[in-house]
Amino acid sequence: MEPLVPRKLFFTKGVGGHKEELRSFELALRDAGIEKANLVTVSSILPPRCKIIPRVQGLRELVPGGITFCVLAKCSTNEPRRLIAASIGCAIPSEKSLYGYLSEHHAYGQTEKEAGDYAEDLAAAMLASTLGMEFDEDKSWDEKKEFYRISDKIVRTTNITQSSIVKSGWSTVVAAAVFLFEGKLEAS
Repeated sequence: MEPLVPRKLFFTKGVGGHKEELRSFELALRDAGIEKANLVTVSSILPPRCKIIPRVQGLRELVPGGITFCVLAKCSTNEPRRLIAASIGCAIPSEKSLYGYLSEHHAYGQTEKEAGDYAEDLAAAMLASTLGMEFDEDKSWDEKKEFYRISDKIVRTTNITQSSIVKSGWSTVVAAAVFLFEGKLEAS
C-alpha cells in the first residue's frame, strides 16, 4: 500500500460571530469555504514537492462530506472588544526534495501582522531544528530579499492570518492549510 501523501495544499481563513460558540465556529468555517468538509487536523509537515494552489482552485476540489486533512488554527472568545487571531505559518525550503513546516498559532491581543509574523518565525524555527541548525529569526532574516537564510539553505515563508475584534456574543477566527490528493482516494 502506498503512503498517503498530499500533493497539493491551499490556504484559507475565516471569521464568524454568533451568540453560540459552536455556531460562530461553523460560520468561520463557512467564511473560509471549508464548512462542507469533514476536517481532520494533522501536525505540521509540508510534504516535499507539495504544490501550493490558489484558494479558489482548492475549494473547487473539495467534496461535500469528504474526509479532508488540514492544519487548523482556531481562536474563540465571547469577551467584548477582545482582539483575537488565528494564523498558519509556512516555511518552504528552496531544495524541493526536502519537506517544509506548517505552524498553527492562536493569539489574544495580537494584530494580524504580529500573529502572521510569529507563525512564520515558528515554522522557520521548526524547520531549522529538523535540519539540525541553529536559528535566530533576527539574524537569519534577509530584509532585502525577504527570506530566511538558515546555514546555506534558503527558506521562504508565508502565512495566512485572520483576526477580529469581538463585538457581542462569540467570535471565532480560523486559518487553515488544507491538503488535497491527486486522483481519488478509495477504501480497500
